[in-house]
Amino acid sequence: MGGKIDRLSGLCVITGASSGIGLELTKLAARDGCDLILAADRDLGAAEAAARQCGAAGVETVEADLANRDGLQALVTALGDRTPDVLLANAGHGLGEAFLDQEWKDIAHVIHTNVTGTTWLLHHVGQKMRAKNAGRILVTGSIAGHIPGAFQLVYNSTKSYIDYFCFGLRNELKDTEVVVSCLMPGPTDTQFFDRAGLENTDVGKSDSKDDPAMVAEAGYKALLEGDAHTVSGFMNKIQDMFAGVIPDTVLAQMHRRMAEPDDR
Repeated sequence: MGGKIDRLSGLCVITGASSGIGLELTKLAARDGCDLILAADRDLGAAEAAARQCGAAGVETVEADLANRDGLQALVTALGDRTPDVLLANAGHGLGEAFLDQEWKDIAHVIHTNVTGTTWLLHHVGQKMRAKNAGRILVTGSIAGHIPGAFQLVYNSTKSYIDYFCFGLRNELKDTEVVVSCLMPGPTDTQFFDRAGLENTDVGKSDSKDDPAMVAEAGYKALLEGDAHTVSGFMNKIQDMFAGVIPDTVLAQMHRRMAEPDDR
């Protein structure tokens, strides 16, 4: 498997690029002079402007919902017969409230964004990279994937899938020059909590969320180093370490205190 490199180059596809961690990853890849294909389910004007300002060699945008076939096809059409040198698979959605109080359409959208769409894209791009025997993939997972997510159950469960999928895919590709790394952030100061309906929770109202620029830089560095994964932020590293020791029933109750709405 490919080792350490100094910078990214070539064609870089970034999903979830419109804001937060994805926007910061866009800036980093642009500063390295990559050609960028930016995808998100909302306006990409700010991301495109930031990419050009930061020196991207070229910028294409695809406004599409990667939870459905049409959105994925729009991204594939933009890619054409090109093989990306880099894939930064950052698109993801969350969902607060108790599982049985959520609408199925919202549950399905989280699953299809975080699991179905991401897995399909990794398969499509991964095959191209393997055939070329070159490429780097960074997937945004979460330390939430190691915690039973009471009142954020679907999100945590999908991130558990993503975290462990990355380790398995990396192993399958260990005899190639394709690198797979997983970024595992904790709570980050992005639009995630508002979009997930978590603004009225302890974690949503917390002032101790991580800076998305710091999180993106940690993931970007891990990809350059060829690392299997990185947990961004000291306290998140501690939390992730204890998640493997504390009983799951206790972890679920701890997560409930963070994610249960205040008005229940």
